[in-house]
Formats: sequence, structure tokens, C-alpha cells
Amino acid sequence: MQCKKCTGHLEVARSCRRVRLKCQKCGHEYQIHEVADQLDAETEEILSRWNCVIYD
Repeated sequence: MQCKKCTGHLEVARSCRRVRLKCQKCGHEYQIHEVADQLDAETEEILSRWNCVIYD
């Protein structure tokens, strides 16, 4: 996935209480629901490993 603010790559950033997508170039973090309509197959596969994603 590509960042909306720059051309950086978004990666899943998981912590003990949340899952976000973080740009490796500019560092901006997105909540899952902000980019849900743009998820690619690779990111969906990673997110499918958890049976529950909590939106905060």
C-alpha cells in the first residue's frame, strides 16, 4: 500500500493495544478504517492473522 501523503510504503505497525498502518518514508500513521477501501492483498493477508482488530 502507498501513503496518501507521500509515495512511501505503508506497513502494519502493531503494538499491544492497537494496529495501525505506518508510512516508512514520512512516519504518518493511519487507523485501519481510514484506508480500509485501499487495502491490497498483501496487507489484507497480514491483517487476517488476527481474529479481531480493535478500532480506537
